[in-house]
Amino acid sequence: MQIYNLANIPSPPQGVWHLGPIPIRAYAMCIILGILVAMWMTLRRYTARGGNPDVVWDAAIVVIPAGIIGGRLYHVMTDYDKYFCSTCDPIDALKITNGGLGIWGAVALGAVALWGMFKIKRIPLGPFADAVAPGLILAQAIGRLGNWFNQELYGRETTVPWALDIYYRVNENGEYAPISGRSTGEVMTSVHPTFLYELVWNVIICIFLLWAHKAWKLGHGRVFALYVAGYTAGRFIVENMRADEATHVFGLRINVIVSVVCFIIALIVFFRLPRGQETPDEVDPTHAQGDDTPGGSHGSAAYPAI
Repeated sequence: MQIYNLANIPSPPQGVWHLGPIPIRAYAMCIILGILVAMWMTLRRYTARGGNPDVVWDAAIVVIPAGIIGGRLYHVMTDYDKYFCSTCDPIDALKITNGGLGIWGAVALGAVALWGMFKIKRIPLGPFADAVAPGLILAQAIGRLGNWFNQELYGRETTVPWALDIYYRVNENGEYAPISGRSTGEVMTSVHPTFLYELVWNVIICIFLLWAHKAWKLGHGRVFALYVAGYTAGRFIVENMRADEATHVFGLRINVIVSVVCFIIALIVFFRLPRGQETPDEVDPTHAQGDDTPGGSHGSAAYPAI
C-alpha cells in the first residue's frame, strides 16, 4: 500500500450512489449540470443580441442528443479496443454513464445538427455559435469533475504537492471496480490531476471569450472559432501529460493530432470570417419581422456580463 500524502488531492471515495435500486452517477450529474449552465448562458447571450429565445430551446432539443451520440461515437471509435476485443462486452459501448464522451465528436455532430436546424429555419448560425461558445466551454469544465469522480483521464505519476491520489475501489463482492466501486482507502498511485488542469484552462478560456467578444466586437461565428482555438491549445498540452491508454497514430495520441488540426483550422476560420458584429435584426431576421416595437428592432447590441 502506498503511503498517503495529506498534501495530495484525494479522489472521491466513490462515483456512484444508490437511492434504492436507482444508481445516481456523479459523472452523469456533472454532464447535466454543465448542460444547464450552458443553456442558461446561451439564452441570456443570444436574446441580448436580438435572438428569439425559442430558438435556444429548439437548438437544445437538437444539439443535446446529437452531442451525446457524437461524443460517444468518437470515444468508442478512438478506444475501440476497450469494447471490441476477445474479452470485451460490446454492450459496454452503450454505457455512457460509465464515462467516455469525446468532446470532438460531441461538438462535430452537434454543429452539423445545428447547421441543419438553422438552415431550415433560415436563421444565421454565426450569432448563435458566438452566444453558445462561452457556456459550452464552461460546461466542459464542469464535465471534467465527472472524470474526477470516475478516476479517469489522469496524468503520469508525480510527486508534486497537488498530485491526485487514485484509490483502489471494489464492489460489494470485493472485486476491483474503478468506476462503480467504493474506495478501500488504499492509494494505488499519485498522478497529475489533468482533469483539474483542463478544468482551470476551460474556465480561463470562458472568461477570455466573454472579454474578447466585447473588447474586439466579434461576430459572425468568430467567438466560436476562438473557442475552438483556445480549447485545443490547452488540450494539446494536457493530452501530452496523460498516461491513460489511447489510440496512437504516427506515434502520437490521436487527440494530440486532432488538437493540432482543429487549432489550425480554427485560426484560419477566425481570420477569414467577416469582422464586426451583427445588428439585432441580422441575428434573427424572422424574429425581427414579428417584433412590434418601434422600428421593428429589439434587444441590445451588447452582450450582458455573461
